[in-house]
Amino acid sequence: MLARVFSAALVGVEAALVSVEVDVAPGLPSFQIVGLPDSAVRESRERVRTAIRNAGFAFPSDRITVNLSPATFRKTGPAFDLPIALGILAATGCVRDGRTPEIAVVGELALDGSIQPVRGVLAVALACRRRRIARLVVPAGNEAEAALVDDVGAMAAPTLTDAVATLNGEATESPAAAAARLLATASLLGGATAAAQEELDFADVRGQAHAKRALEIAAAGGHNVLFVGPPGAGKTMLARRLPAILPPLSADEMIEVSTIWSVAGLLSASAGLMRARPFRAPHHTISASGLIGGGNPPRPGEITLAHRGILFMDEIPEFAVNVLESLRQPLEDGHISIARLGSVGHFPARIQLVAAANPCRRGCAALDRCRCTPAERQRYLGKISRPLLDRIDLHVDLPALPPEELRTDGVEETSGVLRERVVAARARQAGRFAGLRIRTNAEMTHRQVRRHCLLPPDAERVLVAAITRLGLSARGHDRVLKVARTIADLAGDDRLTVEHVAEAIQYRGLDRSSRA
Repeated sequence: MLARVFSAALVGVEAALVSVEVDVAPGLPSFQIVGLPDSAVRESRERVRTAIRNAGFAFPSDRITVNLSPATFRKTGPAFDLPIALGILAATGCVRDGRTPEIAVVGELALDGSIQPVRGVLAVALACRRRRIARLVVPAGNEAEAALVDDVGAMAAPTLTDAVATLNGEATESPAAAAARLLATASLLGGATAAAQEELDFADVRGQAHAKRALEIAAAGGHNVLFVGPPGAGKTMLARRLPAILPPLSADEMIEVSTIWSVAGLLSASAGLMRARPFRAPHHTISASGLIGGGNPPRPGEITLAHRGILFMDEIPEFAVNVLESLRQPLEDGHISIARLGSVGHFPARIQLVAAANPCRRGCAALDRCRCTPAERQRYLGKISRPLLDRIDLHVDLPALPPEELRTDGVEETSGVLRERVVAARARQAGRFAGLRIRTNAEMTHRQVRRHCLLPPDAERVLVAAITRLGLSARGHDRVLKVARTIADLAGDDRLTVEHVAEAIQYRGLDRSSRA
């Protein structure tokens, strides 16, 4: 007898529906899986056979053939255990006729018949909604995740016996009731996450007004930032407070970010959608594939996990040169395509890069007491190549703070005050780019820069002089204009002025150093 169950395979950060066709026919006992399965899928034969028997069902002693269609891409992971088992039980009559084609199923089976959580369930639920599949059976540990997608009834099954009961229409809780319960829990947990983020406040940072202003501009326009200063100047402290002044994720961005983390297996089993922007801070020993993504099939790297959030690279000159150079294309395009044998992964990477560096290899506290030669300092910062430096909009020098400034009781602006100005500037950009795919000034194309960043004659002269003095490239020229546009948005001005351009130019200090 032939049975069919829908499941899904992960391709990049999306899911593609897979038809699991199971044929149980008379013949010598055998169990074959075809359709480009990987080793984890092929090993499911032993898990499925044992789980069916331990769940109290009879395993057929016939010829069993499982086809994972379409066979044009590789099927990976243990999420096909449950659909294969249900397909076999449907083919032998344990599941009522006509029930399986109406649903999709994912889940890993333990040998005792219990169902283990799998990654990527949110992406699977979105794929079901696109294909108008109304029901999705998932492990109990993935129930909150699947319930987040409207128009898809998520049904949790702790064991194989429960999954069979669900397919036979014997479930005790309706999908709508389960979704309402889990969404309420997710909302509470999401609020707790946001409250935890509020503990990092800009009011805790003493001095460094120039750096705070740079981060406000970066947050308002989605710009990349590089801090250069001695140890203890506050580079890391400032960077970790940037998420506190960023606008909240929109509904679409929450789905986008949560899907990525679900595919990576990092989405909490009960926290629902991610409501805080990601903040990723990889160690400088990370490999290029760990940062950009890789493997076979390709998996998302740190830059994709930071999508719509912040990638913080502390001590950036300590990263391997090939790792740093791999950032150039995703910083420019906002996405990555990784080709491996038999598979191609497409990953979003629209991030804000925040980098920090000491002025020299030894990390001397002051230039006048530095034991490094000028050539050594130049060589150390020279690890950040000119093409990569071109893609960083704001270069900020942080001096060491004097003791009296550390002990001052002056009132500093809070993150809430800064966030209000950032949100207002983002609202101006949302109106400017209404109907377009871009959301911030940093994402403008060259044509959009020419349209939205018109300069008066005096500002044009200042910019031409800066290009000559700093040796700015065409990309650097556009980056200055984008930053100037953000400064004008923060000031509530529709037109750029010479003051906006002059302030933007002062954040290109390392262009001068690299030219020296």
